[in-house]
Amino acid sequence: MTKIQHVLQKLSDQRAITEERITSLKQADPFSDSGYASDNAAVDTDVREQESHQRITAEIDALNLRILDIDEASKQAKKGSYGVCKRCNKQIAE
Repeated sequence: MTKIQHVLQKLSDQRAITEERITSLKQADPFSDSGYASDNAAVDTDVREQESHQRITAEIDALNLRILDIDEASKQAKKGSYGVCKRCNKQIAE
């Protein structure tokens, strides 16, 4: 396996792990429950669910940005420019 193939495999693995985490977070989101809108929970429960939803949403947003970074790195690897600084054109140390 070439160095680039190895990098592409690692990036693919990281993308899959990230996608699995997003799926898991979406399932854990209290707002994903279809009965949430009609739930008559106590105010303190509602606040906890709101905070949990906001935390999960923020984490999903960060993970989606990570996927964009992974996709960009994969594209650079396929073009042969992975590991090269875009500003100075020098090799980036592993």
